[in-house]
Amino acid sequence: MNKHGLSLALAVMLCLGGKVPRAAGFSGPARLTDNSMKGSVNVTIKGIIRTPPPCTINNNVPIDVDFGNAVDISKVDGNNYRKDISYTLECTGTARPDMKLSIEGVAASFDDGAALDAGHGGLGIELQHDGEKLVLGSAVNFSWPDKPALQAVPVKQAGATLTTGEFSVGATMIVDWQ
Repeated sequence: MNKHGLSLALAVMLCLGGKVPRAAGFSGPARLTDNSMKGSVNVTIKGIIRTPPPCTINNNVPIDVDFGNAVDISKVDGNNYRKDISYTLECTGTARPDMKLSIEGVAASFDDGAALDAGHGGLGIELQHDGEKLVLGSAVNFSWPDKPALQAVPVKQAGATLTTGEFSVGATMIVDWQ
């Protein structure tokens, strides 16, 4: 055990030849062509169970990015209507400044996994870090107390004809140790 979590060890028995023990959840023979290879070996798998960093994102209040009523469907191009994602990040008692941030959500079927599906016929909301695409689920490394600058911008699928109407997307922001 260390100060960042618990050490976990798991022993696994590999059987070469003969019957695999039923306790392992297998039944039936394990076959080898060379009987001189019979034997067993213990394998130890170790890992560390950690607690997440003691951080609060946006004071535990949802982060809202409001594009308002001014989005012209003929001007959605991945550049127009870019908005900064304003959020707070408070971390207390952190002994390590090296952290990472990722965003998870339902990806649009286009835009290389960087756009959230807006559920509105070819419309997505692309997430960016410092103006560059941020693929959903990928991590942005940063050092506390600095935090990554994030943006959201409407994008459309190539060849799609957007229609007017409301849209809404959701995602989850995750902060963890590097």
